[in-house]
Amino acid sequence: MLNFGNAAAATAADDVIKDTTTQAFMKDVIEESRRQPVLVDFWAPWCGPCKQLTPVLEKVVRAAKGKVKLVKMNIDEHPQIAGQMGIQSIPAVIAFANGQPADGFMGALPERQVTAFIERITQDRIGGEETDLLKVADAALVEGNATDAAELYARVLAGDSGNTHALAGLARCYVETGAIEQAKQTLALVPEAKRNEAPVAAARAALDIAEQAATLGPIAELEQKVASNPADHQARFDLAVALNGKGRKLEAVDHLLQIVRRDRAWNEDGARKQLVQFFEAWGPTDEATIEGRRRLSSILFA
Repeated sequence: MLNFGNAAAATAADDVIKDTTTQAFMKDVIEESRRQPVLVDFWAPWCGPCKQLTPVLEKVVRAAKGKVKLVKMNIDEHPQIAGQMGIQSIPAVIAFANGQPADGFMGALPERQVTAFIERITQDRIGGEETDLLKVADAALVEGNATDAAELYARVLAGDSGNTHALAGLARCYVETGAIEQAKQTLALVPEAKRNEAPVAAARAALDIAEQAATLGPIAELEQKVASNPADHQARFDLAVALNGKGRKLEAVDHLLQIVRRDRAWNEDGARKQLVQFFEAWGPTDEATIEGRRRLSSILFA
């Protein structure tokens, strides 16, 4: 006799894992993530670590019993989405929630860390108050209010000293206020196993950019160089980094996109790579990131 109960359970389990395409990405990921978190596994057949990570992801997602879905995207066959998101190494796992990228990690993490990641995404272990504090802190930081954001991150850390999201957020607050050494010290508190997580990578990118900007000359001098020689890509690149250091993000994007349009190969694709680092530092929901990615994609995929 056939066991329809077992068959139905197997079908339900398979429903939480699927492959997607560039054309189906909106339906499979963006729209679906408005109902529940969706993990996107960017992989390729030649990638050894991908072959290690994917079975672990599938096992943990099935164990979550419908709280999260897994969508796999072969970047060899469908490179456009990964390119738009600035993904440069695989495996890369990005979690989407409410139609937006929310978190992620790179590399083949062991099962216990993947489980912890999914538990965090599904908020099984995060209390409501803590979650609300982190959301408000993130919003304050995006709006440029680093002081209020730092106070909120500190409140989370008072109850959970190892909270990676809060540590990374606090480090970014230090970067925003020019306290570079404090930012480094804060990031050093993040356990090594969690240093590839998206909030930490964003904080590290912000720190790198701030240190880079500190070595440049006054913006007025860089603007004069570009005005006198619009083809001086290095001066324009330096100006973009300096403008970002002063919070003038969209102007920085404009200058880097001009380099991409004029000479994509300049400095080994340096302008596009710098844009990707900006996007990582600003975060996926920042207006400058959204606008910059849209405009970059229109150039690359025109």
